[in-house]
Order: sequence, then C-alpha cells, then structure tokens
Amino acid sequence: MIIKKIITLVVLLTQGMYGLAQGIYGEQKDEKDAIHPDAQNNIGELLNQKVDEYRGLWYMNQPLDNEYKYKYSGGLGTYPQQHNPIAIYSKEVNKTFFCYGGTDAANSTLFYMVSYYDHATGKVPKPTLVLNKNTTDAHDNPIISIDNEGYIWLFGNSHGLSRPSYVLKSKSPYDIDTFEIIPATKQEEGKEVAMNNFSYMQAWHLPDKGFVNFFTRYKYPADRTICFMTSKDGQAWSSWQRLAAIKKGHYQISTATSEKAGSAFDFHPDDPDRNGLNYRTNIYYVETHDFGKTWQTADGKKLDLPLTDIDNPALVHDYYRKKQLVYLKDIQFDEQGHPIILYMTSQGFEAGPENDPRTWHTARWTGQKWEIRDITTSDNNYDHGSLYLEADGTWKVIGPTQTGPQPYNPGGEMALWVSHDQGKNWEMVKQMTVDSEYNHTYARRPMNAHDDFYAIWADGHGRQPSESRIYISDKEGNVFMLPQHMEEEMVKLDKMP
Repeated sequence: MIIKKIITLVVLLTQGMYGLAQGIYGEQKDEKDAIHPDAQNNIGELLNQKVDEYRGLWYMNQPLDNEYKYKYSGGLGTYPQQHNPIAIYSKEVNKTFFCYGGTDAANSTLFYMVSYYDHATGKVPKPTLVLNKNTTDAHDNPIISIDNEGYIWLFGNSHGLSRPSYVLKSKSPYDIDTFEIIPATKQEEGKEVAMNNFSYMQAWHLPDKGFVNFFTRYKYPADRTICFMTSKDGQAWSSWQRLAAIKKGHYQISTATSEKAGSAFDFHPDDPDRNGLNYRTNIYYVETHDFGKTWQTADGKKLDLPLTDIDNPALVHDYYRKKQLVYLKDIQFDEQGHPIILYMTSQGFEAGPENDPRTWHTARWTGQKWEIRDITTSDNNYDHGSLYLEADGTWKVIGPTQTGPQPYNPGGEMALWVSHDQGKNWEMVKQMTVDSEYNHTYARRPMNAHDDFYAIWADGHGRQPSESRIYISDKEGNVFMLPQHMEEEMVKLDKMP
C-alpha cells in the first residue's frame, strides 16, 4: 500500500512538471518526447569522487526558429543568478571555496562539482564530483555555504516539482573530499516534515545566527512563489514563509547581513498577450530586520505578506505599463545598508536585434527615493554579471557587455566597468577577454570576495552544444582558466594573455 502511494505521488509530480515543461517548450510532437528531459523525475547519486578536469555543463532552453537557435544557451555551469552564492572566501584558511555545474565528456548529465582556490599558493586541487544529479538541466545547479565551524554546505536545487533537492554537508571542516546528504526537515502546520524539493536557493549563513535562505517553490500557489526560511543548524528549518505570489509568480535575488536581509524580485503577468515568465517585468524590494518576523519596504512601510497585487508599496519601478521586460542580475547593500540592484531592461524575450536596446541599470535606494541610472547596453537578456561595492566607494560591474563570437546569444566578451560617483557615470576600464572561441557569461561574485578571486564564470558556444571551460578573474580584471586536464593533485593557474 505504501509503495503504491509513493508511485502515485511520483506520477502526479511528474505529470505536474510535464505541464510546466509544455508551457515552456510548447506541446510535444512525438509520443517518445512526451516528457522533456527537464521534467524527468531522476534521483541523484552521491559519488564523492576526484576528477582530473574542470568541465562545465552546456545547456539550452526553448528552441527558436531563427539563426540564434535558442532563447538562451551556452556554458551554464555558473547559472543562474538566482542561485547564490556559488563561491565564498574563507579568511580562516585563506581559500575561496566554490561550486559549479559540471558534466561528463558527452554532456549527458549534471555533476555537482566543488573545489577551492588556495590564495597562499595560487593553486587549485582536482575538484570533487560530489553528486550526479541525473539530469542535464542547469536549473538544478548547486550553491555553497560555510557555517561557523567551517563545514561546507551544498544546496542542490530542482527545476520544478519532479526531482528531489538535496542538502549536503562536508564531513570535515574546510574539506571538500567527502560530503553526506543531510535529512533536512521543515515545520509545516506544527509538524516536522521532510524538506526535499526547492528551487533557486540563496543561502546566507550569518555568524552566530545561522542560515537565512530565500528560495522558490513551484505551484505554491503561483507558478513560481518566492519564499523565505531560517535554520540554526542547516538540518531543522522553520516553516516556509511566502513573500509574494503575484499573478504567475516571480524571480528573486537577495542579500543578507547580520542587520537585515533583503529581496528584489520581478513578477510574471497572466495577460492574454503577455503571459508567464517570458514577460517578467517590474522591480519590487522587501527587507526584514528580525529574521523574517516582520517585513518592510526600503522606506520602512510595514508589509503584509505574501504580496499578491501588482501595485503594492514594495514597487521600485513600474516597467509593466511600459511593456518592458526586467532581468535581475545582482543586489548589494551599501555602507549605509541601502540596497543597490543591478538589472537589465529589454523589449522582448527572444534572442536577436529586434528586442534591442538591452540596457544595464542600477536602482539605488538613497534613503529617500529609488535612483535609477544606466550603465551600458549589450546584446542578450542573459548577459549576466555582478555588482561590486568597494571600501573606497567605487562601484564595479563585471559582465559580458562586449559582443562575442556568437552575437545576440547569451554572453560575449567579459568587461570590467567602474563608477566613482554612485553609478552616475561609468567607464569600461578593461575588456577582460578578447577574440574568444565561445561566449562567456554568468560572471558571479564570491561572497567576501578576495582580490585574487573576484569573479567566476564559464564559456560555451551560443548556438550549438560545445565544451565549456571555467574561468576566474582577479580584482584588476586579469583572467585565469581552470585546468582542463590535471596530472598533479594541485595546479598553479597562469594568467591568460
């Protein structure tokens, strides 16, 4: 009887995810294609094996009938921006620990890969293949966290409801060799239940307070409902708190300090002519100063959550009525604790010049109002980069703003942009990659970023499956490629020309 119930549940979940996949990809034409690979209900396999290469996952989403081939595609081992952080500097051991979505030589599955950069030697070890997720969906990529005792945590995401998610923890502090699956639980209607499915996790571990996590739950009730939870030990979690469920849902990005945590998010309309995630628009912002007990806007207005109306006090800027799309990139607090949001606006979801201009912006809360300023333009909605706020007041952006070898596909050539006046004026001070074979994209900022490991990203062909390499850069924009093959246990990275 129990087995029958389990089988029934799996079928129902798979059917639910199939419906989502049809919404994303369109009706399947052949019976053999009845369940898209993104919707298959596969169980992960814990491996804890060393491999002798750094190889990123190539992934595509939504084929298009034009020369650009896909809505987005390429080397997406550091995708998406809603998974955060994927790298953390630990001053205790002078290492930057990082994770990424890896794969095998055939790009036939997703591996959870973990490694570190040793700042004392400038070397990296052979990475650890922690878990085979048994999917090729980059939405399942992991994130990383480090607790007070130095244990390394991985949160393994799932695209929708069909596959299980995982919480993993290293067996020893500051050690990447062996991880174990943690039987995480959450509170639900006063009971402790298994926590085994979540999406777009953002895990912020605060010293002496524990985990503050933002995440998404599908069909809860919106297609993508954004949520919040906390945990002191990473295993027992609070009840899930819905932040917003406007129309068809949201994508969110977040950040946290010991004083507060904040989330910026869009919404997905349900209009007849603008329906779903491809029409993401608007920017909202909410924050909590008491571990999620109460929530407010940037100017202190108290909020009753979840937000369910398009027009509400958390609105930062109305792009919905301008019929512009919004692609959130990054968020940081400045030295006054005011949020600064990095994002792009676009005219449509399809790749190609007809949806130009695609403009990078910052939205900064001044203490009195939201100040929106332009940075530059680039040629794809998924040209993702990161925002850096330095101690002297300098703002920096690292992102693929320059045209790459596959124009109008995700990514391009990486560039370093600098502003000395809080985003009023920007200058590209360095093009970090030149004459590349593939597009570079999803430059990600490590938590507590060290000058020698300031960003991590991957490359890949924008219009067809290809190999994907992993890169890091330092604060000055010098680029280093992680080794594609290793004979020795530790290898020193050489700066690219």
